[in-house]
Amino acid sequence: MDALTKAFRSRRTSLEMLNDRGYLIVQGEMTMTREDFAERFGPEPKKDDLTILAPKQDDPTDQIFVFFADSGKVGVNTIKTYSHRMREESVSRAIMVSEASLTPFARQCILELQEKFHIEPFLEQELQINITKHVLVPKHEVLTREQKASLLTRYKVKDAQLPRIQLSDPVARYYGMQRGQVVRIVRPSETAGRYVTYRLCI
Repeated sequence: MDALTKAFRSRRTSLEMLNDRGYLIVQGEMTMTREDFAERFGPEPKKDDLTILAPKQDDPTDQIFVFFADSGKVGVNTIKTYSHRMREESVSRAIMVSEASLTPFARQCILELQEKFHIEPFLEQELQINITKHVLVPKHEVLTREQKASLLTRYKVKDAQLPRIQLSDPVARYYGMQRGQVVRIVRPSETAGRYVTYRLCI
């Protein structure tokens, strides 16, 4: 697969991911064709030009960046460059898409910054398709704090009694879940029409 197609697909999936997390995305951005993408960004897109900044639909002051790292290993300098830009623009969350894995020092740097900046690393390869659109992946919906509290009250359970989903689960990562959040999963059922379960992110 050529570099243009990879960049096009990873950016499109990133936009869909933000949209599914409740960020405001212009519809035309998500429906852009590969040809439109090439016309806008050129046959060899510069990673910096692909950057996305999107506000939350219900709170425009809550914004998220999507950064596309240059080729090669992502080191500490890259993380520091992104965190500096986040500080300048008062943005606390970001997704970072890279072609290669992060160095151990870069991963450590992300952990050290996490009190101020939440940076989620994704490999470009992971975003070539939108996993939530796969026929075998049921519908997931992350509950708000109020919805979670209501659920626990209704069933008279503590959250630790719920089935679990790992923080590293691909769907949990897609929705940007954090420990303690609960996701509602709706599966089709031949007998009941649909089957609903809840999972706690750990």
